[in-house]
Amino acid sequence: MTNDGVVADEAIRAAWDSYRVLEKRTSPEERRQAEERVQAAVEAYGREEVSRGTVFLVGVLTGYLIAERGTGADRLDPLSDLIPAVIRRLPTFEMADPAQVPMVTGVLMAAAMGMDTVEWRDRFGQIPQEEALVHSFVLWLLADRFDSMTGQPGTIDRLIRETFDSMAAEGS
Repeated sequence: MTNDGVVADEAIRAAWDSYRVLEKRTSPEERRQAEERVQAAVEAYGREEVSRGTVFLVGVLTGYLIAERGTGADRLDPLSDLIPAVIRRLPTFEMADPAQVPMVTGVLMAAAMGMDTVEWRDRFGQIPQEEALVHSFVLWLLADRFDSMTGQPGTIDRLIRETFDSMAAEGS
């Protein structure tokens, strides 16, 4: 964690790289590079900080999915549509520990309510490795949902990476 409680940018990028490792469309070379960046971030900032980066991105994607669907009949209701759809798909990940579902559901609920997901999750102490893994699966499921809504696989990956690139350019 940085001194002001903000998740380090590199940890957030590593959290996204964790998504890229899970994503089947990632080429073997890109997957290897993503794994290396995740490992480097864990060594530099700690597994906890990368896990907090994943929680941050879950909040960002949840908020974006809700906002993207606008109002009226097309509006995505997080309580009846988004959160249940994500939770129902978690068992497709063999390594998803069902005991972690209440906490990841809480993070999704906090995001749906417009809360800071990292701040909300931090109230409960450190993120155990089993929970961190499930947050990564939730991130993948949210990204998949986004791509399904746009009808263009890889759209969210491209948008997130473009955002990181523009942030890097601004910081230079």
